[in-house]
Amino acid sequence: MVIIFVGYLLFTIGLGLWHAQKTKSQSDFVLGGSKLPGWMLALSERATGESAWLLLGLSGFIYANGFSGIWIAIGCLMGISTAWIVLAKKFRAEAEKYNALTMPEYFSAKFPEQDKTIRILSTFIIVFFFIFYVGAQFAGAGKTIFQTFGLDPFWGQIIAAIVILIYATVGGFVSVVAVDTFQSILMITTLVVTPVIIIIKIFSNHINISQALSHAPAGFTSFTGAATGFAAGIIIFNNLAWFFGYLGGQPQLNARFMGMRDEKNVRIGRNIAVAWTFLAYIGVFIIGVGAMILYGPNAVKDPEMILPHILTNLFPGWLAAILLAGAVAAMISTAESMLLVAASSISQDVYKGIIKKGDAPDKKLLLISRIATLGVGIFALILSLSTTKLIYTIVSYAWAGIGCSFAPAILLSFYWDKFNSNGVITSLIAGLLTTVIWIAAGLEKTITARAGTFVIAITLAIIVSLLTNKKKNELA
Repeated sequence: MVIIFVGYLLFTIGLGLWHAQKTKSQSDFVLGGSKLPGWMLALSERATGESAWLLLGLSGFIYANGFSGIWIAIGCLMGISTAWIVLAKKFRAEAEKYNALTMPEYFSAKFPEQDKTIRILSTFIIVFFFIFYVGAQFAGAGKTIFQTFGLDPFWGQIIAAIVILIYATVGGFVSVVAVDTFQSILMITTLVVTPVIIIIKIFSNHINISQALSHAPAGFTSFTGAATGFAAGIIIFNNLAWFFGYLGGQPQLNARFMGMRDEKNVRIGRNIAVAWTFLAYIGVFIIGVGAMILYGPNAVKDPEMILPHILTNLFPGWLAAILLAGAVAAMISTAESMLLVAASSISQDVYKGIIKKGDAPDKKLLLISRIATLGVGIFALILSLSTTKLIYTIVSYAWAGIGCSFAPAILLSFYWDKFNSNGVITSLIAGLLTTVIWIAAGLEKTITARAGTFVIAITLAIIVSLLTNKKKNELA
């Protein structure tokens, strides 16, 4: 297992560094020069979108909470499908129209009246929340390596960070997508093979499913966690609310849409991404429920370690190592992509867009992007080493903060011609502050911030746009 796992990490570094040779400019570093094929970008987007949160967080959530986790899977599937079917083509067209490499650059180009404020605010939100998100991926890698090899999680996180930072810093988008494509295949293999073996194990051993589930925690087999009436509706709504964050609000995913060559590649990518997601979420649900049937409620102290537990118990060492690599692949792919987006915002939107006001040598931009990638990665590592929060919790907060700050602004900028720069700023500020206040006030225990933030941000953005347009017309 050790040999295969170390071989996987070395192969990942080698693949990333080999493709890094294609990174010659800032455009290559940020979006791969928009030259990569749709199928690669689709697999990359899925590897990026489904992090430690899916393989460890959601599988652990379902193992601990049961059938009510199905609404999370449905919400995510709806959001991902909407993003690819409805928004991907629009993202590509808008990025091309405004010659934008990043989301902040797109907003500032479309709404130039307050471009400086938009760039600074967007970059701050991206870097702030992505540090938490990347930290969660490092923490997930540390947990997995500890569960598998007994290595202290501290060193597991260090190893994951070093692997990611080596090729992400050097190669940028081109390296990240190349590695993601490989990681995505590993991930879906894990999420398809493992459930199949679990089902075979259950039926070949003639396990009484009903009897096994009778030992599960109360409410495990209820799709509402045993809640009824209004409380049941709240549980379903809160879990479905992951949907909102996918509506254009995730810069690391949108970068794949923006980097598409043409509409044909968008269609190819859409078909691959939706099919991949469907299989993945079915697989995770079966893993969580199947683990309860096979091992009972006390198989692991940390529910988020149920997947590594299954793999090391069901498979021979060499195969378990390959499938565990799929779990670590999810974390690495997400972390590397977020580092890249955060670094690109610092170099492209702050340095080039504000400090140098467009007059920045390409080589200097490329250097700054690489330094920023390294810097954000180190901050995220420090965070991951100093928190004990569950991966699911950290990602949930970050998802609400960034997804529901940007999603309202993206949707309104795409489909409402009365939207203006004041509306963009309002959406971003409202999304940021609402998430922080919502969680600090404990409102997450009733209505999730993933929904509350989106509703408040889009409502205020519409109101401010209408009021400022009216004032502008009166002055004219």
